[in-house]
Amino acid sequence: MEPVSFRFATEADTALILSFVRSLAAYEKMSEEVVATEEILREWIFVKQKAEVLFAMENGKEVGFALFFHNFSTFLGRAGIYLEDLFVLPEHRGKGYGKAILRQLARIAVERGCGRLEWSCLDWNQPSIDFYLSLDAEPMRGWTVYRLTGDTLAALAK
Repeated sequence: MEPVSFRFATEADTALILSFVRSLAAYEKMSEEVVATEEILREWIFVKQKAEVLFAMENGKEVGFALFFHNFSTFLGRAGIYLEDLFVLPEHRGKGYGKAILRQLARIAVERGCGRLEWSCLDWNQPSIDFYLSLDAEPMRGWTVYRLTGDTLAALAK
């Protein structure tokens, strides 16, 4: 593995964050679903501080990123970290950066006293599933993610 370092994103990185989000969406065949803009990301990540972004660095260049935020487990009685996005640029894959990012997030979770680190993975993404299983991550069998967005969310809110 090439030497890897990490840094947290700053507001000046907003365009770079959006670039990583768009690259991830293209990989997941979901580009048409990206409606985030630099302004939206700046507001929610840096002004409202609802998420954090960690960059993996190779020789001073960002080669991967993780966007995460805190959730809460009432059963554990403590916060956890939810990893929303993890992406390594294609030309930098196979160097161990994905594992390094997850290791760094695990360190952050432990340092912050969190009870768990969790994420979702698309069912068709077998390379990622195999990777997560190799880390002894456990799939949450018997759980289904539900979501409300857009008009449906607005209708329920009335």
